[in-house]
Amino acid sequence: MHISKKLALAHEQNRPTFSFEFFPPKTAQGVQNLYDRMDRMHDLGPAFIDITWGAGGRNSQLTCEMVNAAQTHYGLETCMHLTCTDMEKLQIDQALRLAYKAGCSNILALRGDPPRDKEKWEAKDEGFKHAKDLVKYIKTGYGDAFDIGVAGYAEGCDDNRDVDVLIDHLKEKVDAGASFVITQMFYDVDIFLDWVKKCRDRGINVPIIPGIMPISTYASFIRRAEWTKCNVPSEWYKALEPVKNDDAAVRGVGKDLIVQMCRKLLDAGILHLHFYTMNLAQATRMILEELSLTPETSGMPLEKPLPWRQSLGLNRRDESVRPIFWRNRNTSYIARTADWDEFPNGRWGDSRSPAFGELDAYGIGLKGTNESNIKLWNKPKTLREVTELFVRFLNGQLDRLPWSEGSISAEANIIKEDLLKLNKRGLLTINSQPAVDGAASDDPVHGWGPPGGWVYQKAYLELLVFPSMIETVIERLNANKNLTYYAVNNQGKLLTNAKDEGPNAVTWGIFPNREVVQPTIVETVSFLAWKDEAFRLGEDWAKCYPAGSGTRKLIEAIMAECYLVNIVNNDFHQTSEIFEVFEGLEANDLDKVFTDEPADSHTNGTRNVVSGDAPVSEIEQSLTSGEQRRVPFQTNGTALAG
Repeated sequence: MHISKKLALAHEQNRPTFSFEFFPPKTAQGVQNLYDRMDRMHDLGPAFIDITWGAGGRNSQLTCEMVNAAQTHYGLETCMHLTCTDMEKLQIDQALRLAYKAGCSNILALRGDPPRDKEKWEAKDEGFKHAKDLVKYIKTGYGDAFDIGVAGYAEGCDDNRDVDVLIDHLKEKVDAGASFVITQMFYDVDIFLDWVKKCRDRGINVPIIPGIMPISTYASFIRRAEWTKCNVPSEWYKALEPVKNDDAAVRGVGKDLIVQMCRKLLDAGILHLHFYTMNLAQATRMILEELSLTPETSGMPLEKPLPWRQSLGLNRRDESVRPIFWRNRNTSYIARTADWDEFPNGRWGDSRSPAFGELDAYGIGLKGTNESNIKLWNKPKTLREVTELFVRFLNGQLDRLPWSEGSISAEANIIKEDLLKLNKRGLLTINSQPAVDGAASDDPVHGWGPPGGWVYQKAYLELLVFPSMIETVIERLNANKNLTYYAVNNQGKLLTNAKDEGPNAVTWGIFPNREVVQPTIVETVSFLAWKDEAFRLGEDWAKCYPAGSGTRKLIEAIMAECYLVNIVNNDFHQTSEIFEVFEGLEANDLDKVFTDEPADSHTNGTRNVVSGDAPVSEIEQSLTSGEQRRVPFQTNGTALAG
């Protein structure tokens, strides 16, 4: 959505909004950490973010990649900076194509600073001399596809301190097609408001967004003020000088000063604030909380159009249905389906798509470095130690597991005790949701969609089940007419009581003047695609540890022998019925230790938790005939005990 339209809508509602600026980090680890931070800051509710562009196009490829990730994977409305200094038209064209393909519909068109190794600015052959030239070029090539913003300078810029001349230049940029203005940072609100009045008197009527720079340390505050040559009120120095050597105190005092500044802007009718985050979250978060602009402090929950994070990619904005298996791995799902050709009727695409193939695309594999993952999950040597990791995750003491990109959801608290009991008994839960029999669409835990609606969901459970338990589990599932299940092992052996391959809605909503919306489903083909990824994630976890280590052999054995099982209770009034299926079932030998020794050559490198005395039987259900038959369970060695 165009930023100018977002701002106009918020202004009609007299609702304050805000946005964040980020810049491309210099290291790969810095990029990944920034993605994590952007994902968390999404929950603060920014109207949009913008991502900067290096002088002369430095880091331009990374900027384009970050724009694509923010739009497509994280669902953040994104504005891409684009500078014309030392840039050829070919580079501009490529950047615009990539932005458009990513679904980015907002560009901040800047002249920009010269590269650090250039003493003075010079235009490239057939290049652009001024930002207004870039604005005209974008308008000519793309029409209204992009909403174009430009920079404003209330206190002058490096090469021109004449504010009145700069206002004339700003008017030329707006006349060329710019539809909003973002200003350079400032600390004196009176100077800014006087400048805004001059702009309005000059006929500049587009939204003017103030640039706000939070204060993290005294040194950075002084450095940035001197760099921009902006006026700093004397009382600010008086407040900060006594605590300048205490970073925590500076951040606290700085927060109060910036909050006072923002309140003065809001009182003056400036309803949108743009924060130069410097890729840091805490200082900006503190300001927003003090201003009561976050969902938690404002009393207004973050709007959720759907129960999962919606993508803003070019072909995904109308997507309204998604398999539940990727609930905890939004980035992975988006990456897998990026090349699907169709989203008919806003659905998630053709399940026969070749996107179900390779798993090596960005976002599919395990997150984090081996070192960071070992630090997070330690070195379990027994099944009990693995279950303890899952228990810690459910208790909010672990940020993530291999099958989850983030922490446990709030609604899991409703079934937390049941989940804890399963995991403590060696049944490892990956995904779940309680039944909801009509919650208001603005419910802070279950709500989604427009106001005035009611949302429903069936109880859902997905977990890893050891082969010696699978026969009992399947028998109990088949005996309950309310339960639909799929179970598959790493070799692809599928067990199910589903009558056909059609989708089973597990979440739906009823809204005024709309058809029933069913945004989350379970169906066969997508589950088999998820199966590949789910087992791959466990195998990647094992590979964090050295070959031959007890931890690696333990996790490899779990992945080689367990079934991935998902269960839907089609009676959406029932939450606990799913858990009754597992009553009395518990893994044997939870404390069997996997030692750091070479794998036995007869087990193809797989070490087992326990040695069983007899082969384990299972039920294999034919998808075509629906008949059941018992066959021996085959594995690379003796089956894991359940």
